Amino acid sequence: MPFGPGKYDDACTAARLATGADACILIIVGGSKGEGFSVQATTDVPPRVLATLLLEVAKQLDAAARRDEG
Repeated sequence: MPFGPGKYDDACTAARLATGADACILIIVGGSKGEGFSVQATTDVPPRVLATLLLEVAKQLDAAARRDEG
């Protein structure tokens, strides 16, 4: 995972601060700066926690897509 600010880092910061979150994962599709993502954490959030969260999101999206196809 790359370190340092990305093209959507400001938006990720705004979302993290607005929600009082310890960590934020922002995924952009069709944004004004193209596709991209930003990941931020104010504490040492283990990568496994973020990976588990993303896998759960992927499972839910896949299940919804299968229902829509079906």
